[in-house]
Amino acid sequence: MTAIDISNATKRYGAETALDGLDLTVQRGEIYGFLGPNGAGKSTTINLLLDFIRPTEGEVSVFGLDAREDTLEIRTRTGILPEGVETYDRLTGRKHVEFAIDSKGADDDPDALLERVGIADAADKKAGGYSKGMSQRLMFATALVGEPDLLILDEPSTGLDPNGAREMREIIREENARGATVFFSSHILGQVEAICDRVGILRERELVAEDTVDGLRDSMPEQTRLRVQVDRIPEDSSAALETIESVDGVSEVSADGTTLVVTCEDRAKTSVLRTIEQQGVSIEDFATDESSLEDLFMAYTSDNRTEVTQ
Repeated sequence: MTAIDISNATKRYGAETALDGLDLTVQRGEIYGFLGPNGAGKSTTINLLLDFIRPTEGEVSVFGLDAREDTLEIRTRTGILPEGVETYDRLTGRKHVEFAIDSKGADDDPDALLERVGIADAADKKAGGYSKGMSQRLMFATALVGEPDLLILDEPSTGLDPNGAREMREIIREENARGATVFFSSHILGQVEAICDRVGILRERELVAEDTVDGLRDSMPEQTRLRVQVDRIPEDSSAALETIESVDGVSEVSADGTTLVVTCEDRAKTSVLRTIEQQGVSIEDFATDESSLEDLFMAYTSDNRTEVTQ
């Protein structure tokens, strides 16, 4: 059974198109990463799922329920952590969670939820005194109320330190193991890569790629990142980097200390090494990295995307 089914969804505001013919299916039990640059249509898609807005054309369903006709049932079965959500400054953390429990008619223990997200010691503190990370944990607790069938998480690790982000990932995995489907939107690509079963990438309001991270890597077999350790960086480093970047098949060059990082097609590696030596430096070592999700994201969302094998 599908958890999310979006068919040919288009959203226009007058002459402006916010989403253009989106087809998207998320299977029940998946953790689905939803990526795209600002303005690509991610927030529009989430708002369509929750019936905050309605499509100009197309259909949207959640667990087989029409997003327009069955809004209340969908929201009852969904836990939502929206981006940029604000807490009520004068209410305590516990009151926030109790309000969410009452709204859903659930019977959760608010203190247990606050303990789970790591802010039990601030349960009686007014949320106006919370840090950004504490507020994010609090709203995550409200999203967990009622053991939702679907979790929609928009930039969930905002304001969290690395340990907090790790703890959140652990809870997401626990919820998924319980049976929840997770729709996960984030700009922090390492978070997505660490947890998601599949990834969809939006560009200019259209879905331009969708697969597992490994599947996306396989669709770009010629892209590689070459790390070259040299004895020194040339005095005119800018000119040297420009020369290396001008090699056919090279898309990006940067320097990290005495390591040159070159993103290039596999066929260009020999030419890159030769060009580096021509800059008057000695190559001490080199290695090839597996493409990261960030590399794939850049490839699919850059102006050179037509060169990507799809």
